Amino acid sequence: MLIKENNSTIKAPNAQGLFKIIDNLSEASGKDVPQIVEIEKLRFCKQGSFGKAWANFLDDNNLQPLTTGFRRKQLHDGVHVLTGYDSSPIGEAELQAFLLGAKFSLLNLAIAMGTLRMIRKRLPNQTKEARERMWKAYQRGQSCNFNPDTWEPELLWHLPLEKVRAKFYL
Repeated sequence: MLIKENNSTIKAPNAQGLFKIIDNLSEASGKDVPQIVEIEKLRFCKQGSFGKAWANFLDDNNLQPLTTGFRRKQLHDGVHVLTGYDSSPIGEAELQAFLLGAKFSLLNLAIAMGTLRMIRKRLPNQTKEARERMWKAYQRGQSCNFNPDTWEPELLWHLPLEKVRAKFYL
């Protein structure tokens, strides 16, 4: 996609391009992990479970699981499910702010700022709301018991979603 900025046409980053960059960083740093999320296994989880909620989130948003790169990247959609933040631009910004509060990462900071910039350009009337919601999400991340680098959702898929949220004080 091309956008105009300062009278110049530039190529706007897209999700696939960003994922490719993240995968390249993961590979270069030796932090690639094998595929964690298998949608078919999640679809067979019991109704009301964390795993079933994850499968429903992917299906409802017409998404495929992230299956390459860093562990943190592959588990991204599960954090949406845990937090309840949707996949809209503001929901993505909230998720990144939450992750920054839970455990700082330069990558999450860059994604959060890029998402907020995109909201400001494409949805200018929602910028103030996005900033307010991001601040609340950041504070929520600071007050929870969630480490995005070490949590093991594959051990939690069978549990009720509310029990998993309670485990992390969400």
